Amino acid sequence: MHFDQAIPDVSGSDIDAGIGTNAKFTRVSRLTTASAFDCVFRKCRRSTDGFFTVLYRTNDLGYPRLGLAIAKKRVRRAVGRNRLKRLIRESFRAIQPRLNGLDIVVLARDKAGMAPNAEVSASLVRHWRRLASNF
Repeated sequence: MHFDQAIPDVSGSDIDAGIGTNAKFTRVSRLTTASAFDCVFRKCRRSTDGFFTVLYRTNDLGYPRLGLAIAKKRVRRAVGRNRLKRLIRESFRAIQPRLNGLDIVVLARDKAGMAPNAEVSASLVRHWRRLASNF
């Protein structure tokens, strides 16, 4: 998949079709400090499936921020961890305009490292839908 392409349509909704594909994933869109991660870990809501646990809470910034916690214990090879990070970032970039004011941390589970890209993307779309519907 080329980075300039939209996320493929998995189920036909506008969330899946890559709304916001012109959105950037800049440094402002990232959780960059330990204190920012701690805020999410302390008081958060969860969305969990077989591939990921997504922790999220509201922020006062008016735009979403993403943090990744892909543990070596869960995905042993660096190639697998980097692949997951790339898929998560690309998926988040496409849906970013719909997730106003959320700080999000994505944690990988054991199955995520071995799953095909299509299944990982479909899982992420389901998580983004849950988050968007809750806020």
